[in-house]
Amino acid sequence: MKRTISALCRNEPGVLARMATECGKYDANILSLAAGETENPEVSRIVLCLDGENGAIDEVEKYLHTIDGVISVDDLSRKDFVDRELVMIKVAMDVEQTGQLMQIFEVFRANVVGMGQETITVELSGDQERVDGLIQMLVPYGIKSMCRSGMIALKRGDE
Repeated sequence: MKRTISALCRNEPGVLARMATECGKYDANILSLAAGETENPEVSRIVLCLDGENGAIDEVEKYLHTIDGVISVDDLSRKDFVDRELVMIKVAMDVEQTGQLMQIFEVFRANVVGMGQETITVELSGDQERVDGLIQMLVPYGIKSMCRSGMIALKRGDE
């Protein structure tokens, strides 16, 4: 089962490494990991998208609370949350396909960020389903390379 865990941590060396190590100990696979400073430069938010048995992920979540440097841990999977991911995709391009590719980019509101003689590079920010949808549409054209940022997420509302 997939679950999304968000942790506020002191912005100091080693916290992220300790968190990632624990996921492996409990057979929870990290599908995505994003970390960055919050509005307070002394605090970072780490968002882990995990896949594994619910019991294993529960154990990871329990352990995360005990790590020195972790301020709070929240299982967003059990709440309403907003998530976003950034993807950059370099796609093969020839003259006959340029119009079709541009239509796909327009439908997904993807931005062209680079062009070569034989490739075009686009970026898209959106939820996981939207990113996956763009990737599926571009596979037949020949994806040459791709980079995904990992999911970032916040609870909806005033919490």
